[in-house]
Parts: sequence; structure tokens; C-alpha cells
Amino acid sequence: MTSGTGSGAAALVEKHRPTLDRALEAIRSREFWSPHPEHPKAYGEGAPEEAKAAFDALRGSRFELPGQPGSGGWTATETSPYGLEMGIEYPRVDAAAIDALLPALRAGMPAWRDAGPEVRAAVCLEILARISARTHEFGLAVMHTSGQAFMMAFQAGGPHAQDRGMEAVAYAFAEQTRVPAAADWEKPQGKRDPLRMRKEFTAAGQGVSLLIGCNTFPTWNGYPGLFASLATGNPVLVKPHPRAVLPLALTVRVAREVLAEAGFDPNLVALAAEAEGDGIAKDLALRPEIRIVDYTGSSAFGEWLESHALQARVFTEKAGVNSVLIHSTDDYKGMLGNLAFSLSLYSGQMCTTPQNLLIPRDGIATDAGHKAFDEVVEDLSQAVGKLLGDDARANALLGAIVNDAVRERVESAPSLGEVALPTREVANPDFPGATVRTPVIVKLDAAKPEAEAGYLAECFGPVSFAVAVGSAEDGLALLRRTIREKGAMTVAAYTTSPEVERQVEEVCFDEPAQLSLNLTGGVYVNQTAAFSDFHGSGGNPAANSALCDGAFVASRFRTVEVRRMA
Repeated sequence: MTSGTGSGAAALVEKHRPTLDRALEAIRSREFWSPHPEHPKAYGEGAPEEAKAAFDALRGSRFELPGQPGSGGWTATETSPYGLEMGIEYPRVDAAAIDALLPALRAGMPAWRDAGPEVRAAVCLEILARISARTHEFGLAVMHTSGQAFMMAFQAGGPHAQDRGMEAVAYAFAEQTRVPAAADWEKPQGKRDPLRMRKEFTAAGQGVSLLIGCNTFPTWNGYPGLFASLATGNPVLVKPHPRAVLPLALTVRVAREVLAEAGFDPNLVALAAEAEGDGIAKDLALRPEIRIVDYTGSSAFGEWLESHALQARVFTEKAGVNSVLIHSTDDYKGMLGNLAFSLSLYSGQMCTTPQNLLIPRDGIATDAGHKAFDEVVEDLSQAVGKLLGDDARANALLGAIVNDAVRERVESAPSLGEVALPTREVANPDFPGATVRTPVIVKLDAAKPEAEAGYLAECFGPVSFAVAVGSAEDGLALLRRTIREKGAMTVAAYTTSPEVERQVEEVCFDEPAQLSLNLTGGVYVNQTAAFSDFHGSGGNPAANSALCDGAFVASRFRTVEVRRMA
């Protein structure tokens, strides 16, 4: 295996350096930019048919990863939320396979380190470029493992995920190149000859990085950690969620192909698929070889990782309770439409979906006159009903319920309070096996202690609570408490009062949380744009890191100095 510094790597640098420079400018300016088209037609007329053929060819087959050591047989664990038969078998990584796989991951580190930040960035961008060319195929893979409707799976699982990966590469490059590769140092000594030294500075990876994937957004949540670690010199072991293996398995296969072609060890990226019930994530996370862990999922396991995987730098995105303070608005119709879409998108199965709508008990001031609490809730319920009244549109927005636990939460929601908007089943003619449910809205009163069991617990899925509060001040106090105790990936507020706006900002500064104010158009609280928006803050219990900032990449490597007398 060569060092990767020959013509292949040099060609990748020449090819991708302009894109890297543009990405570096975007993270500085925070302007809109994306090299990955959102529209399906941008990928060529034949792309949808080619992707479907490729996807169908994967179903019922064995997913080979040539050259990856340590297979413990084969395992198939995926079931499409749309009822489609998957039957894809992956090389199973059991305890014995781990012992063979981890040394193989480390073996390629010296050459990958010596290649330097620019070559590593170029290789990562080539991986992303090849993934981008197959966005239709990745969209189908995300759709049939997460339950997202196709257009969302195509965009969020494709270009938006690729943007997040490229953003991580840009941050990694910026952090690694803050220090020059070499410096000539000279210290005057008066009449004596000066002291002269040659100093070299090398960004060295920490060790094997473990990516623990999630079921709902395997690429969008997975790519930041994967590419941040790889670009900073670390091999990456990808441990997908058992129900969402294919999108990350395809990613691993592409990465291994690019690494090999560039002259590096393909085992710098490997797949750790498990059989149902294996639970290898805990075993892997505690291995001394694992120095970095990226995780998206439940708070319970995220907190376990933070407190037990002490040999590693652990980056987590866990659960939170997202709130919207509704104080007043000068665009009542726009507010209702924006909230209805936010509650409905992907059946609320997003870590950024609003859960608690904090509304003063006496109502709110609007451009349509004063609206009582019950009126606001009723009008929002009607807006959701109108948005999802057509089954074709409903299927395009809702997608499918990802698992039985979410379905059970929807069905049990009426036990938590008065139902303002009941859920309904939606038939999907293209996929009769899909479970599709519209959102349910439950009314609660913050003055009643028993209501806390609803609004102070995360209820992942299409369940939201309209919570009556005594005043804007009471709503702000509840917002602060919720962020502090439960965490929040997003906060939103509607107000025409500069003072209330300032107070909401102060809450989000004190309990760091990302805030959206008075959204009434085509931007929604549960969507963030790479290169511009920060996803999570790292400052409250919902996540200990942000996607993506300098802190997300800086501790993945260390700068090692070698100095010599000149």
C-alpha cells in the first residue's frame, strides 16, 4: 500500500481544492451555499431508473465489502417501514471479529497522517462527490430504512447530508491548518550566535473513531462525525442502527473504493453490522482502541456513553423537548401554516420538531384580532387538517411511522389530556404496508401538576402539546426550565413585543439553545442549513456538541511538534 501522496492523491487535490476553498468561505460568511443539487432532475434523466435498478439489485442479496477483515457470518436486520421486503445481508461483526477489525483500522493511520490535511480533505470530498452522483440510490436507501417520504429522503439523506459532511471537512481543514506545517525559529543571543531551530507540526489523529448510527437520519446525522474524524486523520468504524444499515453500508463501500484508488488502506473505513440483539455498541465504545465516539439516539444510551466511555472523546446528540412560545403575531395565518408544516414533516420524527406550544391562558394578540387559547389551538388543528386533508399530499409530507414505539405513542396520546386534534390513518396506495398517521395535538394546563407527565417528557413522533400558561413570563419560566432539565435542539417564539423577544433571547443565551423567531414563510424551525445554521448548541442536555463548529473537530486530533537544531 502506497502513502497516497502520489499522482492519484495530487489529482484529487487539484480537482477538489476549489470546492474546499468555497466551503471554507461559506463557513466564514455563513451565507447560503451548496454544491449538491436539491432537485432530482439535476442528476440526469436516467438517474431515477438507474437508482431503482441498483436498489432492487441490493435487495435479497449479500452486501460484500472486499478486503474488510473479521466477518462473523452474515446478518439481515432491516425491514422497510413501507412494507417492502429488504433481505439484505451484511458481514456480521461479533466479538471475535472486533479483535481482527480494530488492528486493521489502525494499520492505515501512519500513511493517512503523513498525507496531511489537504490530501485528507481532497479524499473526503471525492467520497462525497461519488455519493452525490448516486443521490437517487441513497434516497431510496434512506426512504426504506427511515420511513421518510421519498422527496425528504432524497434531500435530507442526500444533498443536505452531503453538505453537512463537507462542512465538517471544511472545519477540520481550518482547525488543522491554523498552525503551519513547519517554521524556522531564531532567538537572538546578543553578541553570541542566535539559537536556530527547525520546527515541524503534524496533525495526528487520536485513534479509531466509532460512529453509532441512528434509525431516522442515518446519513444526515452520521456524515458530520464520519467526515470530521476521517479528515483529521482517524480511521472510522461505522456501526449502523440495525434497522438502518444500507445508507451507511453504501457510504462505507464508496469510502473504501476511493481510499484504495488514492493509495490508502481501505480499512481506514469499515462497517460493523450486528445481528438483532448483539448490542455491540457498548462493547466497542469501551475498547481502548476507540478514542472518538459519535452518537445520535436516546438520552439513556447517550448519557451512558458520556459517563462510561472515558477513554474516548464522546460527541452526542440525544433527546430533548422542543418548545414554541406563542405570545403574539402580526401574521396569524402565516404562523399557523408554518407551525402546521413543522408539526407534520416526517410525522414529527425529527429531533428538531416542536413538541410543546406554550400559549397564554388568556390568549394572544394577532393581526386578526385577539385569539383565545382554545381558538389558537382549534385554528392550528384546522391548519394541520387542511394541510394533510389530501392523502397524496399527506403521504408526501408524513412518510411512514418508523417503528412500533412511535405508533404506540400516537395511539396512547389521548390518555395524557384533552385531544384537540385526533390522529387519523392515511392509506398509501403505492405501499399498502406503510403505517401512516397524522399528528395529534393534546391540550394541557401548566397549572395542573399532573400535566408535567406529558409536556416534560419527550414524546418522539407526531404528538404535540398545547400548554396553557398564565402569562408570557410564565411561559418563559417554563421554557427555561424545560431547556435546563430536558434539553432542546430547537426553540421558537412568536411575538410582536421587543421586550418579550429580548427575554426569549436571554433564556436561549443562558441555557444555550438555537432560537428561531417569528417564522411564517418557507423556513421552518425543524430545518437547518449546513454552512450557515448550527444544529444543536452543545450547551444543554439535548446534545453535548454542535453540528458543526470548531469544537466538533478540534479534539479529534492533536498537533505533534518535532524540533531540531538548525
